[in-house]
Amino acid sequence: MNPATPARSPLTGQYLLVTGNYWAFTLTDGALRMLVVLHFHQLGYSPLQVAMLFLFYEVFGVVTNLVGGWLGARLGLNRTMNLGLFLQVAALAMLAVPAVMLTVPWVMAAQALSGIAKDLNKMSAKGSLKLLVPAGEQARLYRWVALLTGSKNALKGVGFFLGALLLGLLGFDGAVLAMAGALVVVWIASLVWLKADLGKASAKPKFRELVSKSAAINRLSAARLFLFGARDVWFVVALPVFLSTQLGWTHAQVGGFLALWIIGYGAVQALSPALTRTGHGPAPDGRAAMAWALPLALIPAGIALALLAGWPPGPVLVGGLMVFGALFALNSALHSYLIVSYAREDGVSLDVGFYYMANAGGRLLGTVLSGAVYQAWGLAACLWISAAFVAIAAGVSRGLPRHPVPA
Repeated sequence: MNPATPARSPLTGQYLLVTGNYWAFTLTDGALRMLVVLHFHQLGYSPLQVAMLFLFYEVFGVVTNLVGGWLGARLGLNRTMNLGLFLQVAALAMLAVPAVMLTVPWVMAAQALSGIAKDLNKMSAKGSLKLLVPAGEQARLYRWVALLTGSKNALKGVGFFLGALLLGLLGFDGAVLAMAGALVVVWIASLVWLKADLGKASAKPKFRELVSKSAAINRLSAARLFLFGARDVWFVVALPVFLSTQLGWTHAQVGGFLALWIIGYGAVQALSPALTRTGHGPAPDGRAAMAWALPLALIPAGIALALLAGWPPGPVLVGGLMVFGALFALNSALHSYLIVSYAREDGVSLDVGFYYMANAGGRLLGTVLSGAVYQAWGLAACLWISAAFVAIAAGVSRGLPRHPVPA
């Protein structure tokens, strides 16, 4: 066993606390998204208008991941985690106002706070894994990253159901206040028990160090941007609107289907070490990232061809989305492991934050294109762009190191 293991073992409890905070936050994040979608649809907003309410959520995710990584290295991951929890409470409180105050700018501001909070939490949780697993145990690191990432996405899907349930039981104001109250309890526990030096760099990094100097991390970040742009270019706006307007699905059916998809997506992520056959062998490297991206590019292209050929759109989309989701989950889990593996141990949040900045940039790009391209050319055009983006991600991944970069 690595001799560093005993020295790191006290961090196990700290990581479990961070993970619990991350799970609690994720439930409120998914529930809040569903609350906003359902409530503002009831107020008469169109699907595209509702989607645009989340624009600042993605925009501020780009900035937060970049600056948050720097803050985490200077101040410690405990403070970035606690700040994220506090900002989520503030975002929920902002929405517990009379309906006349729920203007588009006000809701977008609340979503901006929620986006900042979410990415501070994600960076803190993912960065702490680097501190817990010894450098020589890469297969174990992959399993732990996959479990954390998969459970988070599954809980976000559960949060969709929670949001709909709370809306029915408590109404919009009651639901957001109940979630804010629960997070206050988690926040207080975090203030009391999270160690102040978790993830703090030995030397305070300068602001100019925000941009990664690692070729491996830069390539992986570029691949991540196009990977998540490929998902959201048809998933965020185009797919829900198509299912609702062209196939006649109710909003409950659309929301329930997407929630189940995300839960299944998270389950596949958690199982990815076994599914990619690395659980009992060497950990994956850059070759695996390229190899798993290539078949993924064929799925949206195949769906677009099937739709253009006149195949029944319902079965084509549902079946295609299931296959796409499974392959995308494996690709995402591989990327999430590789960034933790490539990141420097001292000031890990700088590298992780830079990488998730690219992730947020991909979501932002996909969200904007999803609405604009669907409105101009329809779902098939979104699918072709998705296939092209995945192909670019595969090409960029070709230059990733064949073995994990030592810390």
